[in-house]
Amino acid sequence: MPKVKVNNIQMYYEVKGKGFPLVMIQGLGGNLEGWNPRLVEGLSKHFKLILFDNRGAGRTDLSKREYTMRLFADDTTGLMEVLGISKAHILGMSMGGMIAQELAINYPQKVSKLILCSTSSKPSYSKEGFRVLEAMSRSSIEELTKLILSFPFTLDYPQDLLKQNPVVVFGPTSEFVKENPDLVKLLLQQGTKHPTSQEGFRHQYDAVLGFNTQARLQQIKVPTLVLQGKKDRLVPPENGSILAKAIPNAKLVYLENSAHVLLEEMEEMLKVITEFLL
Repeated sequence: MPKVKVNNIQMYYEVKGKGFPLVMIQGLGGNLEGWNPRLVEGLSKHFKLILFDNRGAGRTDLSKREYTMRLFADDTTGLMEVLGISKAHILGMSMGGMIAQELAINYPQKVSKLILCSTSSKPSYSKEGFRVLEAMSRSSIEELTKLILSFPFTLDYPQDLLKQNPVVVFGPTSEFVKENPDLVKLLLQQGTKHPTSQEGFRHQYDAVLGFNTQARLQQIKVPTLVLQGKKDRLVPPENGSILAKAIPNAKLVYLENSAHVLLEEMEEMLKVITEFLL
């Protein structure tokens, strides 16, 4: 399995497709297996995808130093350098979008175009989202895996269900679960193949809590696309508008029927991304 040394840790990565490089940065606790196969397949037809596990996640090493979004951005650009990539499109999902902001601000010469998905300029989660993340940060790897794999395949998400299975706030809409149970099960199984440890999750969550680019967003000068689901239960949808207004000439696209991980309108999402990048 491909690992390279970056900033004194071993980082796990994979490359899919050919073309201009597109670096895809995962969210809190996520590993590269968590990307939707439809998204990877669609984008790899046009670009060389660089997929990897962030510091402390999946098969990339933990470290004892303080985790920050700037450190994650340093790791990402370090991986690019090791792979001989001087410039790339950058796509970040959720916490990955926070990392992408720091990368675009601190390494503008390395970014061709920027895509920010389901993210914000500071830790701006819903009230329920904060409660869930705090609980998850104190859970063991066994508890987290059990919660993820017991994702409820129900027709709706009653409020008390959040107490039984908090990962609902991350998940797709109940309509999507009903219509695509096999894909949802596949994603849940893939995401737990190489799970992030409790220590890794906590370090990453601490980095999220210390993140804030609100006063620096105007420094992002590269073409930027902001993608946000209107049914996001974790990051309130208005965060997409906040980002797009603060980043010069950013384009904002709301996906009307999509939740946090943007599974629901994949064809539309692929169309928007490829038209923006090509």
